[in-house]
Amino acid sequence: MASRARVRAPELVGKGGWLNTGGRELSLADLRGKITVLDFWTFCCINCLHVLDELRELEEQHRDTVVIVGVHSPKFVHEADHQAVLDAVARYEVHHPVLDDPELATWKQYAVRAWPTLVVIDPEGYVVAQHAGEGHAHAIAKLVAELEAEHEAKGTLRRGDGPYVAPEPEAGDLRFPGKAVRLPGGTFLVADSGHHSLVELAEDGESVVRRIGDGERGLVDGTAPRFSEPQGLALVPAGLGLDYDVIVADTVNHALRGVRLADGSVTTLAGTGRQWWQGSPTGGPAREVDLSSPWDVAYFDGRFWLAMAGVHQLWAYDPVAGTVEVAAGTTNEGLVDGPVTEAWFAQPSGLAVSADGERLWVADSETSAVRWVSRETATGPATVHTAVGTGLFDFGHRDGAADQALLQHPLGVTVLPDGSVAIADTYNHALRRYEPVSGEVSTLATDLREPSGAVLVDGDIVVVESARHRLTRLRLPEEAVQVESVAHRTQRAATEVAPGRLRLDVVFSAPTGQKLDERYGPSTRLLVSSTPPELLVSGAGADSALSRELVLSAEVTEGVLHVSAMAASCDDDPEIEFPACHVHQQDWGVPVKLTAGGATRLPLVLAGLE
Repeated sequence: MASRARVRAPELVGKGGWLNTGGRELSLADLRGKITVLDFWTFCCINCLHVLDELRELEEQHRDTVVIVGVHSPKFVHEADHQAVLDAVARYEVHHPVLDDPELATWKQYAVRAWPTLVVIDPEGYVVAQHAGEGHAHAIAKLVAELEAEHEAKGTLRRGDGPYVAPEPEAGDLRFPGKAVRLPGGTFLVADSGHHSLVELAEDGESVVRRIGDGERGLVDGTAPRFSEPQGLALVPAGLGLDYDVIVADTVNHALRGVRLADGSVTTLAGTGRQWWQGSPTGGPAREVDLSSPWDVAYFDGRFWLAMAGVHQLWAYDPVAGTVEVAAGTTNEGLVDGPVTEAWFAQPSGLAVSADGERLWVADSETSAVRWVSRETATGPATVHTAVGTGLFDFGHRDGAADQALLQHPLGVTVLPDGSVAIADTYNHALRRYEPVSGEVSTLATDLREPSGAVLVDGDIVVVESARHRLTRLRLPEEAVQVESVAHRTQRAATEVAPGRLRLDVVFSAPTGQKLDERYGPSTRLLVSSTPPELLVSGAGADSALSRELVLSAEVTEGVLHVSAMAASCDDDPEIEFPACHVHQQDWGVPVKLTAGGATRLPLVLAGLE
């Protein structure tokens, strides 16, 4: 095995303490003898949720030698709340210890720059690898096998149970419900995400009529179906002649499902069950194209549009042609308006269509924004517009004129009878309202708990309170609730860089036994942009090299560098006829502050050690 740098791992500290340990405080000394994988995550981040799923197999197969430790490192203010972290650990079925680090103390000690980041520590307490982004589970599995052999031979490997202690389960008809629709008969169909099923509730919003799905994760069709954390729901318009009544965004299955209400039968309409990666097809026969965490679905302009949270895009499913394709967005994460082919989104998670069918409203969660898509016309293409929101790092709770109003990670939008839009302002625990004519934002209700969607019922609004595991019916108020304004920025410290030339190096080492896959051209990709665009004098755009010289403007004092990197590696053995290949990818949003004494080089680790 190749020799590795010996870097002592810093201690694990976090003001919020430990979860999933039965109340025990852990230290690195307690983990000595185990291979430890630190997972720096935050629960708003779709890429972090993907990594949680990637790690499940590793966690199960190496339970006696590997301890995964989640280090929860918040982006939003709400994510620094300890109860919210407890809820997230339960919601996403995290079966390993979690350190709640609301002040980013351990994040800073490990010099982490992005969510998610994985750090591997050997049984003697030394850091041996770091990986940013998704797609690294196979590399870590190879490394774990090497470390097991090495430390078994040295006598430094300690087998046996780890420190994980499962919390007591909580009973209830709903568990972290996502979204709901009202069925023609007056009942509600709810995506019961935490129970991996759909639940039909009576008109009271409480009594269970039936459950579709057995509560176990899976991708199974028929009258005994299975789902995996379903979220969005849409009624099929009358007259389409389809053999199903409701479409479901089956988020963790990366699939679109159809439900026939007469017998509860489920059919997979789109997706393969595999997650979409860069380089995968972006359109074609729906059952042959990979999707990535579809979070909501709505019927707009003759097709079902998907909020494809996992790749920061909107896709569209044509039920007649049986095809799916990208409809808006570039996969770049951010807030950029314009023609649908050029716009940027950031984890779109809620959709609603205006009463006249001319606008598709979008809850763009990571930019804390509400946006809308106009239909294509004879005079111009379909276009993306921003109603509320300014970007990835600004959020809060502020009413008033939309150009200065603030939200915090909204997950749902609902069109109201007067044409205004109700916003499930999830991390503010509030229901907000945007009025397109006046351009004003107000607050309709507070003291909700992580609202994720809402349904209109006879002049009332029924809110999905996801973290209270219930539907809550509210009278639409005639006057807005008065709320003290607050504004926040993400607490990550800006990197001080010098104006002028800046060397950007993305560090990538292929896993043991693999090499960069160059059979069909370059195996790496680097895309760079900035907010504001004026920050970059030169160096923006896409290329295959993972290093690039940027030139930063001396006229801009601060901003964000957006860096997206991808590398594909395959088995390095000529005897293997069909080598296994893997894609490693990560998007960084690096806040920078320009100062004369700042750094002239910016290293970002995709895989390996700097």
